[in-house]
Amino acid sequence: MRVEIWSDIACPWCYVGKARFEKALAAFPHRDQVEVVHRSFELDPGRAKGDVQPVITMLTKKYGMSQAQARAGEENLGAQAAAEGLDYRTEGRDHGNTFDLHRLLHLAKEHGRQDELIQILYRANFAEERSLFTEGDERLVELAVEAGLDADTVRAVLADPTAYADDVRADAREAARLGANGVPFFVLDRTYGVSGAQPAEVFTQALTQAWGDRSPLKLIDDGGAEACGPDGCAVPQN
Repeated sequence: MRVEIWSDIACPWCYVGKARFEKALAAFPHRDQVEVVHRSFELDPGRAKGDVQPVITMLTKKYGMSQAQARAGEENLGAQAAAEGLDYRTEGRDHGNTFDLHRLLHLAKEHGRQDELIQILYRANFAEERSLFTEGDERLVELAVEAGLDADTVRAVLADPTAYADDVRADAREAARLGANGVPFFVLDRTYGVSGAQPAEVFTQALTQAWGDRSPLKLIDDGGAEACGPDGCAVPQN
């Protein structure tokens, strides 16, 4: 079974939702037969690469909140994260363009290191004092190497703005086709969708239902046409 997760590194509920989903997956009896794929979704695709703001400032401008409301929201998110065993800095974080992060996640997918990289990027964005957006490409190289990627390969991708760009945009189009207008958005075997950072119990129910509803392969014709198998190939007899 395949689970696709549309998310953005700048999305705190994606950070929390991933932990809740993984709690459910860890207890799922068929977890070794579940493939998890992370898909790209930019919450702020129009933001220029160099446009970095404090999170509180971004929240007040984008959602019309007061600073007190924005800070209260961050405190609530910090408590939700802590309940899942996650570190979360409620003050001093910043917000920027995540397109390059998504491009690197597609690179990591090719090398089987996608889950490692997304968790490291979440940690860097939500738990660490160093900015993910103001220290330049070498900060991203450092984090990608920690995830197991080759430094020179990462630098080459970051230096080429077209590398994996089509993959990021294709994920966004697919999210729209599936009806996702926010993240996190979980799709199980392209049959069931779960929107938001639901409790682990909801993910357990979704995994169980999706697994149970998998349909066996329906043969259009099993009338004995020639085929090859473990014992060799059938040879027509005259």
